[in-house]
Formats: sequence, structure tokens, C-alpha cells
Amino acid sequence: MKTLPDLQAWAIFATVAETGSFAQAAEVLGLSQPTVSKAIARLEKQLNISLFHRTSRRLSLTETGLASLEQAQTVLAAGQGAEALARDQRESLQGRIKIAAPMSFGLEHLAPLLPAFMKQHPAVLLDLHFNDAQVNIVEQGFDMALRISTMDDSSLLVRRLCNLRLRLVAAPAYLANYGRPAHPSDLARHSSLRYAYERRGSVWRFQQGAEHYSQTVPCRLQVNNAQALMAPLLQGLGLAVLPQFLLGDLVEQGLLEVVLPQWDLPSLTLHLLTPPGRSRPARVQAFIDFLVASFERAPGAEDSP
Repeated sequence: MKTLPDLQAWAIFATVAETGSFAQAAEVLGLSQPTVSKAIARLEKQLNISLFHRTSRRLSLTETGLASLEQAQTVLAAGQGAEALARDQRESLQGRIKIAAPMSFGLEHLAPLLPAFMKQHPAVLLDLHFNDAQVNIVEQGFDMALRISTMDDSSLLVRRLCNLRLRLVAAPAYLANYGRPAHPSDLARHSSLRYAYERRGSVWRFQQGAEHYSQTVPCRLQVNNAQALMAPLLQGLGLAVLPQFLLGDLVEQGLLEVVLPQWDLPSLTLHLLTPPGRSRPARVQAFIDFLVASFERAPGAEDSP
């Protein structure tokens, strides 16, 4: 099996050749002298050849050492350059931020916020992926994700941004044709339009004071993007439970009506997820701070963190 080159040892070799001393190389690199000596011995053993002539007074390169020096210096410079670039990326507001967000919420309420951040930080590239499916942010290399859901993955760092109000709504035409439910139990005789990724499924849960009630509602349409429910909902083809941010002013305009307004529905929570590990680049932290401030008063929010 092919082994990887000993890049650390080659970098140490280049420093020893430049300083002319194991002790000085150790001081420059912040290593102990035995560590430097062992690295050179390790290289010479792997190559089965000497890289230095050693006397009590002087250290000089052998012919092989001299021939290898330029490439070793390139290895050292490349490593130093990579570290400098990584350090600059961490400390400066430049580079890419890869973000996942739900489709409807992302298009309606995240995308309009972006110009403000982009103007503040022109060297940052925002790479947004809108998808209602819950992506694996670690495996797919995301810096963060917005998620409207309950959180089960404890390995991720989770920050609650705000709660989002849910409403049970229907078009006036639907209520005229099928009647207006007076109690959650009446919903058993109605039809629902449902968002596929909603964890409550076909069971809707209600609360009025200390009373709780759960009701299974027959489903007529299921979609994986809540925006697709709007057309059939407005045309009176069923009831739907939707977040306030999707409804906008449709209720105020009379195009939709709130059903069972005296009963509360469990709210949704908008979360910000980041991969494990507390250390993150400055550009990512800046965008996190921007989102936290922006969603303190999110559309349809019940409260802030």
C-alpha cells in the first residue's frame, strides 16, 4: 500500500537546512530539539540515505539533501500558505457561507433580507439552498440551516429564533358548501389539504384553556411544499393548517376565514442549526447574528427568543 509522504518531516528538513542547526530550527518551529532530530532521522531511514553531513562543528547538506531542498521548501511554504489562508478565512468577513432553508419561508422571508447583509459584507458569498426536506448539514457541508420543526438531532447546535403561529383556515366557499365546524370533533366530516413534512400528519391537535383535543382529519391533497396548498385552499377544496407567514393578509381580505378561532393550535418553532463545534469563521458568525436580529420580529411570530 502506498504511504503518504512525511510532510511534517520535510518541512522540518527545510527549516534545518535554512538555519544550519537542529537547535535553531527547533526554536523557529516552536518544537523541541529531540522532535526535530527524530523527524530528520525518520526521513533518512525511510529514504535509506543521509540528508546531512554531521560533524561536531558543522552541519551541511549532502548531495541528496541539496537536491531535495527546493521541493522541501515548497512543502513548507505551501503549508504556511494554507494555514495563513485558513486563519484569514476564519478571522475576516470573506468567503462562502452555505445555507439550507425551507422553500416557502426561505423565498418569502429569508431572501428579502439578503441584500442588507450583502451590502454590509461585499466579500461574502451566500450560497442558499431552498428545500423543504431536512438535509444533513454535516454530510452535505452546510454552515447552517433554518428549520421549522421539532429538533431531535442532539449532535447539532440548535438556536431557537422564534415561534410561528398556526391557523386553521378555509375559503368562504368551502364553509358555505360543507358547513362551519363548531368543535374539533366536527373535523372528522371534513377534508384537509396537508403539508407532507408536517409531523402531526393527519392528526390535528387543539387546545382551549385546560382542554386538549386531537382529531384525525381525512386528507384530500398532500404536497411537499406548503405554497402549493394555496390554490386549492382558495378555491374551497378543503381546510388547511398553515403558518401565519404563508397567509399574509388573505384573512383580512376575506379570501380565507379562520376556523375554530377559539381553539389554539401548537405553534411551530423556527430554529437555526449549525454543525457540532463551537468554533466557526467570522463570516458565519456574522450571518448568524444577522439572522437572530432579523427574526426577532419574524412575520407571524408569537415571540422572540
